[in-house]
Formats: sequence, C-alpha cells, structure tokens
Amino acid sequence: MLEKPLLVTKGFGFVLSVVFGMLRRSLGYRLKLLRYSMSSSPSSSSEPGKPRNIIIIGASIAGYTAARTIAQYLLPNSEYRVVVVEPRDHFHFTWVLPRFCVVEGHEHKAFIPYGGYLPSGSLEADGGKVTWIKDRVATIARDNVRLESTGEEIPYEFLIVATGGGATDSLPSRVPANGKKEGLELMREMQRRIREAKDLVVVGGGAAGVELATDAKSKYPEKRVVLVHSRDAVMHRFGPRLQAAAMDGIKELGIDIIVGDRVVGEDKEKGIAVLKSGKEIVCDYLVNCTGQRPDSRLVAQLSPSSISESGHILTRPTLQIQDDSLSNIYACGDVSETNTTHPNSRSAMRQAMVVAYNVLSASEGQKPKETYEPHWLDGVIKLTLGLDKSVSNVGDGKTEFLIPAKEKDVALMAGGAWHKLGAKPFEDNESEFLSKIRAKI
Repeated sequence: MLEKPLLVTKGFGFVLSVVFGMLRRSLGYRLKLLRYSMSSSPSSSSEPGKPRNIIIIGASIAGYTAARTIAQYLLPNSEYRVVVVEPRDHFHFTWVLPRFCVVEGHEHKAFIPYGGYLPSGSLEADGGKVTWIKDRVATIARDNVRLESTGEEIPYEFLIVATGGGATDSLPSRVPANGKKEGLELMREMQRRIREAKDLVVVGGGAAGVELATDAKSKYPEKRVVLVHSRDAVMHRFGPRLQAAAMDGIKELGIDIIVGDRVVGEDKEKGIAVLKSGKEIVCDYLVNCTGQRPDSRLVAQLSPSSISESGHILTRPTLQIQDDSLSNIYACGDVSETNTTHPNSRSAMRQAMVVAYNVLSASEGQKPKETYEPHWLDGVIKLTLGLDKSVSNVGDGKTEFLIPAKEKDVALMAGGAWHKLGAKPFEDNESEFLSKIRAKI
C-alpha cells in the first residue's frame, strides 16, 4: 500500500537533488563570470590568439545542450570556442514522429529551428563563442576531425561525441533527411501510404510501433492494422502494468496483434508479409518500427576497444570514453553506454550537463569530477494509445504505477518543445540561423 507514495517520495527527492546540483553549478560559474567582469578592463585585454576548439559532433538534444551550457559559462576572454558539426538544418523532435506520420497538417512542427537554445550572441562573428558548421564528420583522429563535404581538418582540444542512435533508421523513428523540405516530403508520403492502405502491417512493439499502430487505427477505424512483435509482450522493456495497458489499448481499437514472431520478408507483388513461423499476412503497406542502433562508427574507427557489444561507446562515470589515451574525448546521449534503462531526452540532457561541466573544468586545467548516475525517474514514459488516449508509466524496476489520461492536443505538446528550445511556435526563422553558420572554419 505504501509502495506508490514511497516511489513518489524517492522521485521527488531525486528531482530536488538534480535541481540543487544545477543551481550550485550555475551559481559557481555565474560568480566566476561576475568576478571576471568586475576585474577586467579594456586596457588589460590582450590580442586574441588562435582559438582552441571544443568540437561537438551532433546537435540532437545531448549535443545541443552541451553546446548551450559550455557557451554560457566560457569566460569572455577564454581561448576556447565551441564548434558544432551538424548536417541537419533543423532540430528533429523525434517523439512526435509516429503521430505526425499518421495525422496530416502537423508534420512541420517536428522541425524546430536551431539557434534559439544557445545563449544570446553565441553565433555572432564578432565575439560569439559558438561556430556552427552544417556538415557531417567523416573521420576523427586523436587531435582533429575531418569534414565530409570539404575534407577540411579541424583540430580540437576536447571532443564531444553526441551522434545519437538511429544512424540507419527511418521513419517513424528518425527522419532520414538533413533538410526540412525533404523530411516533410517523406512524412507526407508516409501519411499518404497509411491513408491509402487497406491492410497496414506495423513491425515492432516498442513505443514507436504501438503509437503508430494505435494512431492509424484510431484515425482510420475501417482499416485493418496488424502489429507484429518478436517478443512475448509489447513494450517488453517496461514493467508488466504498462505491457498490459498497451495490450488492452491495442485490442480495444481492434488491432490484430501477433507476438513471439517476426517478419522475415515481404512480397509486394503478392501483397503479403511473411513471418518466421511461415504464416503469411495480407499487407499493402509495411512500416518498420524496430529498435534503433547507436551511431558509434567514428569512435569505432579510432578506438575499437571503446565500443560495447551493443555498439555503444563505453564511458567512465565522467563520460570520458574508456580509452585512457583519449581522456579528452567524451560521449553523451543515446550513443553512450551508461547503463540507462530507458534512454530518452531527460537522461541525454543530464549526461550533456555532466560532459559540459567536465569540459569546462578541464579547459581551466582542473580534473573532471562531475559524474553521471542513471536513475529510474529518467525512464518515465508517456505512451499514446490512439489519438485521444495515453498512459504514463512510472517505475523503478520493482514498483510500477500508471497515470491514464485523455489527450486533447493532437500535436502532443510540440509547442512546449519549441518554447524549450528557444523558438516561437510555430514560426520558422531558418534563414536567420543559416545566415550565421559557416561552411568551414
């Protein structure tokens, strides 16, 4: 009877510890900035030398948060600058992708303009602490990265790898496009295919598969939807209560569910999907929602011993990679192996803050001391079960409870994400951002 209150109390205590920790670090750096502003004078400033680079590869939520934090607390006279290398022209809000691959008219809300999350003036050519390069890193060496499109080599003092997961994934888990225009076209094409399909087969019973299947059946109740999952229960990484709630929601909508089997082939001419068991399912459109893979290729080339069997980058508690000879390289977000049970934006942001503060300390000649410890509260999930229903799951692996809710916002709080990242919903100032980024150093 006391399990739920105790879990809530523990969760509240963790939130307080995180907030106080952030306030402590923020206050320390703000005091440092204040002391600098009070002691410096124009006459005491020296001619700036060649900047030393803190390179961040990837600007999803982990990389973007690390860039913001480091830029916020670098002293004005610091010899360091942040260099972000990111091929996409917008931040992709992946949580809403399953919904927006079904429901028309909202897909543009998944593409949030970059720039607003950074401290004011960060991207300015004169005095800005952030250089943003719209490109992809082809290779990394011990002291530089090489850009894919130009071949330019950029030296670094510190390197943060935040390349995330889903390197080869597609919709509805990731948008396989760097440009917003192409991304919108891909999403609208999936919307059309789902709308026109009579027999929709969804592969994968994780969050993306469950949400897309229930959204499709909710929007098109006359459509036959089949969900195929290789495990014995959908949402198998979570507790039994969420598994049961997801299964109930699927069945209530009239979705056909097949568990303990997997799709091994598709014959588009015959209009069938073939299962490992030999069973054939009528299918005129198949959507793959199977799990994501970490994009650790760059580190794997440089330090193969730093890659786990699952493909993640092995890290120390400080989030430096485990290779002792590469202590100036950090990893955070979905690409890093941190024993986080259910990685998401909350855990990625906490990791990014640890990395940022450790890089700031190291840039001042101090030993990195901030550490990341996974916590069950990061794994709280809100799962939609159709267009107007959701269930949130809170659990620590032993105790679990659910919070059912009615959903009124078809855009799933996309506006809140825009606000969080410093953008006005849903106004796209892409041209302003692109005018400030650079093609090369």
